[in-house]
Amino acid sequence: MEDKLQEIEEIIGKYRKAGEILSTVRNEAKDKIKVGASLLEVADHVEQRTIELGGFPAFPCNISRNDEAAHATPLAGDETVFGEDVVKLDLGVHIDGYIADSALTVDLTNENADLVKASEAALYAAIDTVRSGVNTAELGAVIEDTIHEHGFKPIVNLTGHGVGQYLAHAPPSIPNRHIDHGATLETGDIIAIEPFATDGAGRIADGALTEIFSVVGNKPIRLPAARKVLKEVAPYRTLPFARRWLTSDKLDYSLMQLEKAGIITSYPVLKEVEGGLVSQAEHTVIVTDDGCEITTK
Repeated sequence: MEDKLQEIEEIIGKYRKAGEILSTVRNEAKDKIKVGASLLEVADHVEQRTIELGGFPAFPCNISRNDEAAHATPLAGDETVFGEDVVKLDLGVHIDGYIADSALTVDLTNENADLVKASEAALYAAIDTVRSGVNTAELGAVIEDTIHEHGFKPIVNLTGHGVGQYLAHAPPSIPNRHIDHGATLETGDIIAIEPFATDGAGRIADGALTEIFSVVGNKPIRLPAARKVLKEVAPYRTLPFARRWLTSDKLDYSLMQLEKAGIITSYPVLKEVEGGLVSQAEHTVIVTDDGCEITTK
């Protein structure tokens, strides 16, 4: 019993350490998001600094702008710079697979502070609601109501989520809207709450660009180049990786064949269906008997 308690404490310690690293990197990266700055340089800083501080990226640094809600990450050699954008920075850190996940929005337009505040207020209202025994439906209601109070809509087909070892997304789902039935939170659950607010329709759809993938199956594949890609991504296990992280030959064709075989899955950029601007705020928390601990504060 004592050994089991020690093991649990060690795991919680890794979640906390991942959160500490993430907080440092997030704050540094936020200061680098300026009009004219390079998206790729910000992403590289996030990923390299994470490693310098003793962690590993839990997924590629997401830098989504304006109507993009999620899954946008720079291409290899990307020369894109920030304009007067609404920028979502979403980053993850893991220690031995134990994950911290957090996001914030930087308004480079200087015209959308209310939109940024809507997702932030919804996040903290939900965090204030979290405790053991609370149903996730209550969190969804608080998030939607708070965003509406600020004059915007939640993105109803995006959710927060649990995290597990080497699992960036795990049960339970944390809705961003009213639902009839959810899951009951328990002490020790690790969840990432991430409201999205928009001045658009409140829904997202897949965009055309895909730069993020993860391994989801273990099947034989004959193509030598594809086997080389699998060897290159093996250290990421089930966590997402970016195309720009890979150096294998025939990369695009190999990724296509691996996805066709059901060995990897892709994560297209998600865009608001009416082209509305989107803001995001996210923290990872550990559920306690009477509240929660924010690991990514």
